[in-house]
Amino acid sequence: MPTRPLLIALPLVALATAAHAAPKGKADDAPSPALKERIAALALRQVAFGSVSLLPVRFEHARLAGPIEDGGRTLYCVSAQMKGRSFGKPERPKAVLRYEGDRLSAIDDDEVCTGHRSRPFPELESLGNKP
Repeated sequence: MPTRPLLIALPLVALATAAHAAPKGKADDAPSPALKERIAALALRQVAFGSVSLLPVRFEHARLAGPIEDGGRTLYCVSAQMKGRSFGKPERPKAVLRYEGDRLSAIDDDEVCTGHRSRPFPELESLGNKP
């Protein structure tokens, strides 16, 4: 009967492994609505997002990834599909924003955003698509 303890132990090990591997609650990871507005406003002030464009631009499919902890830094990655500045394919601007205390600043580090899960970012679209 050595298999009986094994049959009892295997489901317990599987449950413990699944609980450990399950992602932590995403509700507490999401930034507050006020912070999302600030992130959108700072992203739109970046040159990649058309801040110095003479032609009007339009944003679609905006995405926000973060908060991402990277070496003691809290980062947010913003991306979108931007139309209007060029007559060909839509551009895909990206921005990495560092959140420190109560300050947001743009940094130059595109590699940190690779592989992180993003979610829709309608705040950027609504703020950026105002006539």
